[in-house]
Amino acid sequence: MEFLFRKLIVWQKAMEMTRLVYAVAKRFPAEERFALADQLRRAAASVPSNIAEGNGRASNKDYAHFLSIARGSLYETMTQLDLAKSLGYISGFDEIETLAGEVGSILTSLLRKYGTIEQKT
Repeated sequence: MEFLFRKLIVWQKAMEMTRLVYAVAKRFPAEERFALADQLRRAAASVPSNIAEGNGRASNKDYAHFLSIARGSLYETMTQLDLAKSLGYISGFDEIETLAGEVGSILTSLLRKYGTIEQKT
């Protein structure tokens, strides 16, 4: 069976971002492995997961709903990375931030296409 979501650029970029987040989370101190690191991994994995799930739904409205959830999870991921950086667990995450920006831009464009968010003026 062919899964069409695998062809989506936004899904591919979200998967790469998630792989990088997992690598970064491995470097957290032991006391954070089941706290911030775990929450960070779950938020990051939620981004491509919701893109895929939405793509498998029967209507554009459902698809847009899951894209919106993916976008929220992306923002959660970036917030947790900012927190980890401020706590000194990581020193930088430029590559993740670049991918996250690309994923966020594509998600926003898709959400505008489906009329679920307004264009900012």
